[in-house]
Amino acid sequence: MISTTEALTHLIDLVNVLPIEQVPLRHAAGRVLAIDAAATRDQPPFAASAMDGYAIMASDGASGAKLIVIGEAAAGHGFDGEVTAGTAARIFTGAPLPKGATRVIIQEDVTRDGDWITLGNDLDTAPYIRPAGADFKVGDKIAAPRLLSPSDTALLAAMNIATVPVTRKPVVAIIATGDELVQPGEVPSDDQIIASNSYGLAALLEQNGAQVRLLPIARDTVAALELAFHLAKGADLIITIGGASVGDHDLVGQVAMAQGMDRVFYKVAMRPGKPLMAGKINGVAMIGLPGNPVSAMVCGHIFVLPMLRKMVGLGQAAAPRIKARLANSLTPNGPREHYMRARYEGGQVTVFDRQDSALLTVLADANCLAVRPPNDGSRLPDDRLDIILL
Repeated sequence: MISTTEALTHLIDLVNVLPIEQVPLRHAAGRVLAIDAAATRDQPPFAASAMDGYAIMASDGASGAKLIVIGEAAAGHGFDGEVTAGTAARIFTGAPLPKGATRVIIQEDVTRDGDWITLGNDLDTAPYIRPAGADFKVGDKIAAPRLLSPSDTALLAAMNIATVPVTRKPVVAIIATGDELVQPGEVPSDDQIIASNSYGLAALLEQNGAQVRLLPIARDTVAALELAFHLAKGADLIITIGGASVGDHDLVGQVAMAQGMDRVFYKVAMRPGKPLMAGKINGVAMIGLPGNPVSAMVCGHIFVLPMLRKMVGLGQAAAPRIKARLANSLTPNGPREHYMRARYEGGQVTVFDRQDSALLTVLADANCLAVRPPNDGSRLPDDRLDIILL
């Protein structure tokens, strides 16, 4: 067995950053910017009013001053004239500042009578002008790599960038294996269960930028597994679930080796997730996950997500950890690193009593994994523990 750190190093080495593609701005959110994006215009492109009011020369901005209104500026419709001493232009938020104007008096500080305005007492001294280029200027950049958020999408739009260079989505083929499995919605026999791991894993990977191909369940025969590997062709990463152990019906490793797999490791010193296999098959990274539902999902967080991050250009790093205060006592840990389902709230982490790797209800209630090092001693409340947020 190797450590989780060693396993993750091997797994990250199995994959490469994927090529760049251009996508419409409308579909850029959630993708990874692959090349710096540079603004093609200033924002705002002109000096603009920050409030509804009246544009004047700053020298006219005295309490009680009377000015004549000579025009109006609205968003998208500027005033072509010029503001001079003794004059004002009605202006609305976002409208271009007229020539000659150097201050905006907010409408709450103005009394209007026909074409004349009188400035009130205790004037707000703020100029209420957004200078041209105050937000960004031509050539200002959003640096790559960057996972694009909705706010980034708005910024790219304002920069007048209609197509965005992003890293191609990793195509991941998921193969659930086992005679005991049937699809959700089917009627299982008395000795069968519903396939759940593949659906949870597919959702996790899609949530993190992958394009998932959920293949049909592969039965415990060489022919069925050979067909499954054939259907997985064209993927950037192949994930099998179950069948990678050493029982009489665990054929995944045998068939993968026959298909030309170059195995890098088998078995990791962790709980849950010990029977983990990885390598390359016909030049494509492959990882064989355990069949227990929680084991597969935990390995998805600990191993598969860092692989995806590298593939989309977000670097090479393990799942981020934070420190949390323990809310309950824990007995000593064994020789394997243990990823315990837990709940993190208010700076405290409560580790659940039940940690069986078949209990999906416990995983569904968890929002983090509490990490116990190998041979970690007893823990008391208020001890600090590493956690990985889910």
